[in-house]
Amino acid sequence: MTGSAFITGASGGIGSAVCRELAKDGFRIFIGFGSSEAAAQALCEELKSSGADAFCVRCDVTDAESVQKSVQFINGISGHIDVLVNNAGIADVGLFSQMSEQRMQKVIDTDLLGAMRVTRALLPGMIARHSGNIINITSVWGEKGASCEVAYSAAKAGLCGFTAALAREVAPSGIRVNAVSCGFIDTKMNSHLGEDDRAMILDEIPLGRFGTAEDIAKLVRFLSSDASSYICGQVIRADGGWV
Repeated sequence: MTGSAFITGASGGIGSAVCRELAKDGFRIFIGFGSSEAAAQALCEELKSSGADAFCVRCDVTDAESVQKSVQFINGISGHIDVLVNNAGIADVGLFSQMSEQRMQKVIDTDLLGAMRVTRALLPGMIARHSGNIINITSVWGEKGASCEVAYSAAKAGLCGFTAALAREVAPSGIRVNAVSCGFIDTKMNSHLGEDDRAMILDEIPLGRFGTAEDIAKLVRFLSSDASSYICGQVIRADGGWV
């Protein structure tokens, strides 16, 4: 498979794994990053050393101007994007009653509106070509809700709704929109948990293990391929049977 893929939040655990998987299918990889430039550059060099065509793209998904600049950069090199993976996100753990206005806005702005901004910027090109594939990375907490992660859950729930609604709107234009709903994935985002908490969660997962970034990346690779050509508007859960 050939084409171009833009992955936001690509310097993190899931994002970098997605880049590696899509590179295996011959995609030109655009590594979107906000502040972790060193990690993004390291990933870019890694992909290039394995024969992939890769570029770093600074993209602050909370800033519309930054998003537009990133799209202009991508179009200048590739002309268009075939696959967009909206992966950029942040977490927040704590009582909702004690959450600051600024932090609440930051979570929503990054995890929900960020994906909407990037999608909106790339969508006209996809519509013009009558082709495109958008994959949103969400969470089981967007489906079920999590105590002490209220704003995060709300943002991810919005991403599920965004996926379903946009899929209906753009499917007639040949564009597929789906989401991957992640369970407990053993990445830096969950590194704040202590061993007792991790053991308790692990005991609740029927498959008996935590998910890995590679588990999610392989599912994204499937959704990016022609093998999933009739899957549209779905939120596919990858959680080991946890929720």
